[in-house]
Amino acid sequence: MLRLSALYRFPVKSLAGEALQRVEVDALGLAGDRRWMVVDAASGRFLTQRQLPRMAQICARWLDERTLQLSAPGQAALTVPVPLADQALRGVSVWSDSLQVPDAGDAAARWLNVLLDRDCRLVHVPAQRARQVDTAYAQVGDKVGFADGFPLLLIGQASLDDLAARVGRPLEMLRFRPNLVVEGALPYAEDGWRRLRIGDIEFERVKPCSRCAIPTLDPHSGERAEDGEPLRTLATYRRDAEGVYFGQNLIQRGTGVLEVGMPVTLLD
Repeated sequence: MLRLSALYRFPVKSLAGEALQRVEVDALGLAGDRRWMVVDAASGRFLTQRQLPRMAQICARWLDERTLQLSAPGQAALTVPVPLADQALRGVSVWSDSLQVPDAGDAAARWLNVLLDRDCRLVHVPAQRARQVDTAYAQVGDKVGFADGFPLLLIGQASLDDLAARVGRPLEMLRFRPNLVVEGALPYAEDGWRRLRIGDIEFERVKPCSRCAIPTLDPHSGERAEDGEPLRTLATYRRDAEGVYFGQNLIQRGTGVLEVGMPVTLLD
């Protein structure tokens, strides 16, 4: 039987994630997932572990709809209130998308600047300012916050286990930053799923996830694997002309609650 075996939320894009037992799904994916982002102060361009590996050591917790908490080793924790949706707007960019979103203020910027040794700002995306998902894969009206392109990422546990066996050492699921992990299927079975239901929510699989260099970073320390794993091994059997793929992007078709242990039903 297929079951939801893990849930992960990443409140701030490219900062450390949190494992959950239960979470609401809203119009942008998991409630509180990737609703915040660190950007270069001058250009507004998004920053990730690709440029700043130390981001992996910063922990973000979505406390509720009004509050984010940031913490890191050697630094006092900081509570950041959600800024008003139409005030202190800052122009930012995520890949090819440009948008105006509220800035979280100077205290958050100073806290991050010390840790990252970079002049940066923290911004928040309210639902009414979210981005349209690429209509080559989605419907008009499908929205995403600061995730790279889609609201949700699913990976099969057996797929990670197979990759780890090929690499020859254990691999943390957090290297791949999924939201949903499903167990009970064969390796890479998720490649062929089109629609599925978990609890009362249906999901549509829309696109394989093309991987950047972040899986080569230790998800806790940010240290890069000198041997280029696991991307080196993935590239031997999961590559096409567009890139190296692992995991599947999803769009939710409804809202509700997910809980670890729920059965997963394939609809198509």
